[in-house]
Amino acid sequence: MKIVTDDHGRQDAFSVRKKVFVEEQGVPLHLELDEYDTDATHFVVYDNEDHPIGAGRMRGLVNAHGKIERICVLPEHRGKHFGNMIMNTLEEHARVNSMKKLLLNAQTYAVPFYEKLGYVVTSPEFMDADIPHRAMEKVLIYD
Repeated sequence: MKIVTDDHGRQDAFSVRKKVFVEEQGVPLHLELDEYDTDATHFVVYDNEDHPIGAGRMRGLVNAHGKIERICVLPEHRGKHFGNMIMNTLEEHARVNSMKKLLLNAQTYAVPFYEKLGYVVTSPEFMDADIPHRAMEKVLIYD
């Protein structure tokens, strides 16, 4: 798992996102790759052969909040706790950067995954890219 800062690393993140969101879920490419990709911090999980298998991004927002987006793992690698690894890494990044709260929009089917990580639902269901979502948030606790 690494934070990627160069074009090659971002392309690795984009390749996973395209496979999951565009090819698997039918999200239009122009919605998946957006204007926030330039400034977001990108995270990529690599397998033992250095192939990208999972990704996520975080945007810093006002009031010391962070926005988690585009969490995904390739289908053949699901159920192996890579999603937890991505979320734990993003949360640690948020703490290092003194963020007080994390926000995300979860696909409705994934709400239980995020709830197990301490996120709470903060909105009714809404549609994004023709997929039902719920807004969620987590207040970060510092020792």
